Amino acid sequence: MGRADSGRRSFLKNAGGALAASVFSGKVLGANDRLVGAYIGTGRMGLGNIRYSRRAADIVQKYVCDVYEPNLQKAVDATDGKAKPVHDFREILADPEVDFVCISTPDHWHAYMTVEACKAGKDVYVEKPISVTVEEGVQMVRAARKYERVVQAGTMQRSGLHFQQAVEIVRRGVLGKVTFCRTWNYSNQGREGIGNPPDTDPPKDLDWDMWLGPAPYRPFNKNRFGVDPKHFSHFRWFWDYAGGMMTDWGVHLLDIVQWAFDEEMPKSIVALGGKYYIQDNRETPDTLEVTYEYPSGFLAVYENRIENRHTYAEGANISFHGARGTLYLSRRGYRIVPEEIEGNELGAVEVRSFNQANVAHWKNFFHCMRTRERPISDIEKCQRSTTTCLLGNVALRSRLRIEWDEKDWTTVQEEARRFLRREARDPWKIVV
Repeated sequence: MGRADSGRRSFLKNAGGALAASVFSGKVLGANDRLVGAYIGTGRMGLGNIRYSRRAADIVQKYVCDVYEPNLQKAVDATDGKAKPVHDFREILADPEVDFVCISTPDHWHAYMTVEACKAGKDVYVEKPISVTVEEGVQMVRAARKYERVVQAGTMQRSGLHFQQAVEIVRRGVLGKVTFCRTWNYSNQGREGIGNPPDTDPPKDLDWDMWLGPAPYRPFNKNRFGVDPKHFSHFRWFWDYAGGMMTDWGVHLLDIVQWAFDEEMPKSIVALGGKYYIQDNRETPDTLEVTYEYPSGFLAVYENRIENRHTYAEGANISFHGARGTLYLSRRGYRIVPEEIEGNELGAVEVRSFNQANVAHWKNFFHCMRTRERPISDIEKCQRSTTTCLLGNVALRSRLRIEWDEKDWTTVQEEARRFLRREARDPWKIVV
């Protein structure tokens, strides 16, 4: 991996580095053994993963787990009534029959559950972003390597065939030297946003204290919990549990950019943004622009706004700008627009995709469980992409230009380091 390898040595040295893939301490799977799985967190993402994994392989869905009873019952229904519903994920980890767990909880639970699952001898499919702090991501990679687990992150675009083609186009130099990449999410949500509900008692069918878990204790608020039948949960817009659009969608987009540049990490980060329009009780910005400078000589930008939908290129949200042409990319496909310069032999290209990336991603995970290979979205790859997004928020919240020290996996600016970690509530402190 070249550039990526040098930065890994420091933060993995205490874990003994990457262990040989053939050394495996868990249950040895035969070619015809049915994998036994459990699903922790069964909101919209969790229900989707229940369905995608069933389409990917003939598996046993033994458990579903949630602290909110309505979500739990939907998950039981999604398994045709076959899965056992539980409220405490520790019951799942204690069952030696479980081969893998899928973690689709709110982001603030991802790190602790992943580490504990690795310690319990389970392989893990964990949703993105993998963590809410940089330090948590380091602990997740250490646990995966120490306990020799296959850990697939939910950045499923890597399993999309047209994304793979687009990455190869950039790597082969088809576009010429690329010095600028743009990623973006735009929408128009209305000024009222998600509203301003008061704090109340939690619903009787929700274990609010368990939902909070390692996050600081807060009174129940409908938006902090965030379950909404029309939208993905609103917990994403509160710093205790997530990182706003920067980590929720930015990780999908910047993950592809960094994949195209051999997992390179940025060296400098600048961010500006705030709540300029929306009048609700969210904490994360409604308008944001983060600029990343990379060592090999290019800039990448992430932009988000939620009061105007106008876009640079209809149907795209990633662009690579090279000396010979521009590649526009999204989940629908990609197109190349050549530069009008003398001697340019690059032609216009348009590719539409109907690849089932979610199902393919689960197939890759199941394949790697049997072979003990690293999956296409191995935890360390998504740790790098998640860290890049988290550093965007660090730059925003610290109001500093951040310089990233990849060797020691920290910021050069000491005053920014308080945003790289957090204190977890007892008893949810991570121990690898």
